Parts: sequence; structure tokens; C-alpha cells
Amino acid sequence: MTQEPAPQGMRAEVAASWERSAAAGVDVGQAEAPVTLDVPDLRGQREAHPLARVFPLLDDVLGREVRDCGAVMALADAEGTLLWVCGTTDRLRHAERIGFVEGSNWDERLAGTNAPGLALATGRDAFITRDEHFRSSVRSWSCAATPIHDPGTSQVLGVLDVTGGDEIVVPQTMAMVRAAARLAEAELARHLPPPPVADRPTGLRLLLELLGHNEALVTVDDGRGKLTRLRLSRRHSEIVALLASSPGGLTGDELAVMLYEEDGGTSTLRAELNRLRGLLGEELLASRPYRLTAPVTGDWLAVEAQLAAGDLRSAMKGYGGPVLPRSTAPGVVRLREALAASLRQALLRSRAPELMSAWTRSGWGRDDYDMWLAQAAVVPASSPMRALVDGQIARLDRELA
Repeated sequence: MTQEPAPQGMRAEVAASWERSAAAGVDVGQAEAPVTLDVPDLRGQREAHPLARVFPLLDDVLGREVRDCGAVMALADAEGTLLWVCGTTDRLRHAERIGFVEGSNWDERLAGTNAPGLALATGRDAFITRDEHFRSSVRSWSCAATPIHDPGTSQVLGVLDVTGGDEIVVPQTMAMVRAAARLAEAELARHLPPPPVADRPTGLRLLLELLGHNEALVTVDDGRGKLTRLRLSRRHSEIVALLASSPGGLTGDELAVMLYEEDGGTSTLRAELNRLRGLLGEELLASRPYRLTAPVTGDWLAVEAQLAAGDLRSAMKGYGGPVLPRSTAPGVVRLREALAASLRQALLRSRAPELMSAWTRSGWGRDDYDMWLAQAAVVPASSPMRALVDGQIARLDRELA
């Protein structure tokens, strides 16, 4: 596998993309992106995809401008497969040399660092110029891309990209791509069916965000479209986390044991619960036993469910860090350690270097010696990742010694 040095002064998001590309085994000398959809499958995929509704609009408002400046417009699905590629005949012929064709996949784990792949990986606008591309064959090109979202669910439907030469390396390019994507989302929203009145939810719901947060972020949905967002204190965050993880409820004694490192007075706990009830609302926190009365969704619960379903990639994407990382409440510590251990063991068994790399790039995983050793076992000696892996193992050997 070919290895080349990264450009000087690389932006942090590009460096992270290079690392993911290398961890996935992309060869910098690879000439073309892989084609993952042949023509018959491509036709079916395009016809069934929601973006088919807005492609003519995008081609009209952006495609013509792109052709005039000698660039190429592409529309990819949420997996990075290019469903449509538009440009002049001459420019499309040049793009074929790097595999930038309909049916090719530009996920950065398959094609290396590029704007469509980076936009899908981060969920944000992405601009990649010349030497920022991971593969050397693409370094005469520059590209700007932005995700397009489903207006009904906010899920990413795909990504809109403009790829060309130095002429597109101007701020107006990203502004134009972004404006076209928002126009497409507005057009998709125009065709959304009205919500059925009979099915409209009427009850309260709670969304809890605990991963990587020292204090819980709580969103209360009143069922009528009103959302209230709260940041709880450390102690209230711990109480909510424990109650959400015990849907059957907890007695005062059970909650106190899980909450306090030493014996906590029942009067102190009662006072905390009363203050929490005042914040959330009387109807959301019941007693005898203490329990949350509304359906609860949470980021850590989603990761648990994805692990149970064997969807490690989604679990890693959703894992924003340990549960309430600074909490010392015994019940929260058990919850935090159990989730981290389950995720870590799944990673060690996965033999997927790009997923293990995401763990060791994080603040909580950078000193995980066993994970670095697991990466060393699966990363080829010729991979650009190998020097980093070996260097980190050597660092930990010195520190642990």
C-alpha cells in the first residue's frame, strides 16, 4: 500500500478524515473510487430515491452554473453512492479518470478524504482542495459539498457536491451549493403529507442527553408541538439518569443507595426530588415508587439498543462520550462503566480498524492499551495508520513502565 505525507498545516477535520481513511485501508495510490452500483441497480435506486423529486430542480439552479465554469455537479445518497453526475462531456470524461462516475461510492472509508464523504461523515458543509484529498489521483481537483436532509425526519437523504479545478476554490461556491441544498429541502417539504389529526400525540415525552455531558440536557415535549429544553444540575442529572434506567421505579432507599457514595439523609433526597419536580413539572415525576411518568428516549439507550442489534457502526456514531463522566454516584458509575465496557468489547471483537481508531482518537480511549494492540493486529505494516499505532503503543509502554 502506498503512503505519502499529509500536507503541511492540515485542518483538524481533514486530518481526522485522513486518519479514518487510512484506518479503513484506503490506498493513497488507488486510482479510482469503487463502483458499487451497476447500471440496472443504479436506475432502480434513482427512481426509488426521494432526491429524484428534486434532481431536476438542482440541475436547473446549480447544474447550469456548474457546466458554465467547467465543473461537475453530483448528487449522492446517504451511503455516498453517486446517483447523478452532471457536467460537460469533456469534463465528465476527465472525472471518469478518478472514478467520479454514477454508481461509484465516495464514502471516505472507500474513496479516501473528499468533500462528499466528509460531509456525510460530519453532517456539515465540507470543502476539500487539491492536496487535502487522501488519494493522490484526486489532488488536481477541489470539491464543495453539503448534506440534504429529509424535512420530515431531519435524517440525511444524501449530499450535493460540486467538483472542479481551482476555479471553484472561492467562498461563493459553498454558498451556492448550500443555497441549492436548502432549496431542495424546501421543495421536499412542500410535498410532505399533512399529519393525520387522529394520530397526533397528546402525551408528554422526555428526551435525555447524557453521553459526554457532565450535566444532563433534557427536552420535554408536551405532545402539542411545544419543546422545553433544560440543563439540569449534577445531582438532578444523576437522579433522572437512574430513574430513566429503572422504568419500574425506585423506592427512596433504593434511589439513595444508587445516588450517594455514603449514607445520604432521606430528607436531603426528598428535597432534591421536590426541586426536580418543580423543574420538570408535577405530572412528570411520581412517587411511591419514584418514577418518570412519560416515555423516555435517551442517547445512551439508543447506543444500548444498537449494540443489542449488532449495529456497532451506528453505536459508535451515537456514542458521544461516557455517561455523565464526572458523576461519582454509584448507580451512574455502574451505568457508565457497563455501557463503555459493552461498546469496548464489541470494538475489540470487530477487527474493524476504522471503528477502533474512532475510539482511540477520543479523550476516553486514547490511552486504551488493549485497543491500540488490537489495531496493531489488523492494520497492515504498509498502512499510513501503522506509524501512528506503533507510536502510541510505544508511548504507553514508556508511561506504563
